[in-house]
Parts: sequence; C-alpha cells; structure tokens
Amino acid sequence: MASGVKVTDEVIAIFNDMKVRKAQANEEEKRKRKKAVLFCLSKDLKNIVLDEGKEILLGDIGNTVKDPYQEFVKMLPPDDCRYALYDATYETKETKKEDLVFMFWAPDSAPLKSKMIYASSKDAIKRKFEGIKHEWQVNGLEDLKDRHTLAEKLGGSSVVTLEGSPI
Repeated sequence: MASGVKVTDEVIAIFNDMKVRKAQANEEEKRKRKKAVLFCLSKDLKNIVLDEGKEILLGDIGNTVKDPYQEFVKMLPPDDCRYALYDATYETKETKKEDLVFMFWAPDSAPLKSKMIYASSKDAIKRKFEGIKHEWQVNGLEDLKDRHTLAEKLGGSSVVTLEGSPI
C-alpha cells in the first residue's frame, strides 16, 4: 500500500553521494563522506527527510567515534521508526568490500500509526535508492546488538571482519 509520501531531493543526493565512491577524493572530501545516516518522516508526514544530526562521517571515525557500527546502533530512536543507510566495510575470506545497507528500523515499542506510515512509505524510498544490494528490517535492538547479524546479511559465514573487527 502506497502512502503518498515523497522522498526529498536532499535524501536522494545523500544516497547518491554515499553510493558513488570517488577514487580521486582528497582527504577533506573523504572525512566529510557519510558512513551512516538516518532518515525520518517530516512533521507533516508528507516527506522523507534527513533526520538532522543523525549521521556519522568518515572523519569522525577514530576521533569522536571509536566503533561506527555501535555508534550507528545508538543513533536509532528506541521508540520510533526510521530508515537508514549504513556504508558497511567488511572482509570476506577472499576480498575487502564496501556495501550500502538500507535498513527499515521499526522497533516493537514504536506507535502503531508510525509503524504503519513508515511501512507503507518504504517502497517510495527504496525506489529512489537504486542499486542497494542489502535490505534489512529490524524490529528491536536485540537484532542489532552484535555484528554477527549484519555480517550474516552481508555474506554469511564468508565474512571475517566488519569495520576492521573480527566477527
């Protein structure tokens, strides 16, 4: 069921910036790249917008952010829904990889109305996020508390590290 909610141009631009890795990017550009970002519905429930202040930049890692995955999990609101993009860096037994993961966060404690609006608007944002290989619906922190669940989504038992830490 479609909700009629629109995805703002800012959200599409953020996705495109995260999707395209610039090989010639200088250090300043790399530090400003988004590692993770949350999106929410606007107050009038008509648009999907950036959840202000809910992002991790590559430049934050090692400075204000020690573990990007744990910091990302902490950004998720305990009692409301969100959409998220997470740029996962991981190693399999064969190679190093980076993949964008689209997440629909719908905790059990979120209001029913919120869950319904977010669920019915998910297709609108997914259609704009072309080329996403990994989609993940999460209904509680227990699904996120360790890296194994994300590693499983990314490549199962072939994943040996996530964000530089062993699985």
